[in-house]
Amino acid sequence: MGILLGLIGGGGSILTVPILVYLFGTSPSLSTAYSLFIVGVTSLAGSFSHFKKGNVNLKMALIFGIPSLISVFLVRLLVLPAIPEQMFSSGNFILTKDTFILVLFAVLMVLAAWTMIRPDPKRISSETPVPLRPVLLIAEGLLVGGLTGLVGAGGGFLIIPALVVLTGMKMKEAVGTSLLIITMKSLIGFLGDIPKTTGIDYGFLLFFTVFAVAGILVGSNLTKVIDNRKLKPVFGWFVLITGLTILVKEIFFNHGY
Repeated sequence: MGILLGLIGGGGSILTVPILVYLFGTSPSLSTAYSLFIVGVTSLAGSFSHFKKGNVNLKMALIFGIPSLISVFLVRLLVLPAIPEQMFSSGNFILTKDTFILVLFAVLMVLAAWTMIRPDPKRISSETPVPLRPVLLIAEGLLVGGLTGLVGAGGGFLIIPALVVLTGMKMKEAVGTSLLIITMKSLIGFLGDIPKTTGIDYGFLLFFTVFAVAGILVGSNLTKVIDNRKLKPVFGWFVLITGLTILVKEIFFNHGY
């Protein structure tokens, strides 16, 4: 996950929850909490080089990031605990909280895959200055924060296009600013989880995070020899297939359908 995040900039963290759930047997609810910490720390590590290069717009990070912080904190504090363990049942079909989280995450994976498969977002940027749209930025920040709170994903694939379209920001600056926003809202979301989440294995969490950070550093260096523009759509197809597989598995095969 870290290597992919370092190679393609955004989208690599979308694999964190599936890795935790399907490879390590962690519950979906706990995996979203783990993911917030892992994604937050790896994004922080990845943002250092962007700071040095001046690719972080602090003003835009605050305009977008503060609503995201509020949204992710409230969702983790109020919305997620309020979701019942059994949300819906009809015949043999039972929609549990864990299944709902995984289905929502899989839908998010499909959307993320589309942003990686489609043409380079540079093409949607404008050559002329774009007027700042703070209301839209705040609304997008609230939306992304809410999704992060529910499924633990960083949301870079939503943040980067929003910064490019709504502010006219260059891609490199949008990527750097996005990493800072993801860092802030992910770590704040995790801190809000600590008092009410039982069963956190801090040893495992730190172990996984250390390797993820090592991966992002390796991935960043590999960009010198691997063209991420060619790798990104290939990874996008992998994410798409993974997301569709999770949807089919959780909706049909886990309930006798």
